[in-house]
Amino acid sequence: MSETIILALVLIPCLVIAIVFHEVAHGYAAKALGDNTASDRGRLTLNPIPHVDPVGTLLVPGFLAIFGGPVFGWAKPVPVNKHRLNNPRYGMMAVAAAGPASNFVLALIAAILFGLFAPEGVRFGDDVGMSMLLVDAGGDVRPLTSMLYYSILMNVFLGLFNLLPIPPFDGSHIVGGLLPDTLRAQWEKLQQIGMFLFIALIAASWVFGTGWIAGIVMPPVSWTVDQYLSLAQFIGGG
Repeated sequence: MSETIILALVLIPCLVIAIVFHEVAHGYAAKALGDNTASDRGRLTLNPIPHVDPVGTLLVPGFLAIFGGPVFGWAKPVPVNKHRLNNPRYGMMAVAAAGPASNFVLALIAAILFGLFAPEGVRFGDDVGMSMLLVDAGGDVRPLTSMLYYSILMNVFLGLFNLLPIPPFDGSHIVGGLLPDTLRAQWEKLQQIGMFLFIALIAASWVFGTGWIAGIVMPPVSWTVDQYLSLAQFIGGG
């Protein structure tokens, strides 16, 4: 089996699990706070199929990959009716925060398992084909160990990226709940065109490159991943 196939088998489950848990966490938080919309529509499931957005999960990433653009994508958002929440203002903040929180918890679980089961001398491969896969001291590819590492990385990235205060990301709902009433009404109008802003972000990244996004997102991502890996090292007795 080629390293490319192994890498795909490592990355795809990590991404699917991170996205599905993120969306389900939104739905469970909403249900706990009085809104059963997601539950009534069968979205509180870990089955990835109901969460697939044909455009955002399949067409857009595929199109960008084929034509050399930065690969972005999204899952079908879990439906939330804020007017059914016990406290719409703060309830939406809690529902929004639940998604990233689930990713940080998944990263924590992956870090603990990484510390417990990663072999001694694990490192990235030296060969070009294995440069993104972890290998043991003998140079053998470790798919499960690689999966745990990328689970940490992807969940941290997804959690922090969604905390950006830009509609339609979760961070924008948290910011909206903190704003005074006069400003919050205008902010909610901006939320209605959030998907257009997201598409504009994709287009800008494609035209101008992803360096400016990396400059904003990657430093906190790298720092946070380092903290999880330090925990893993501690657990592993390193």
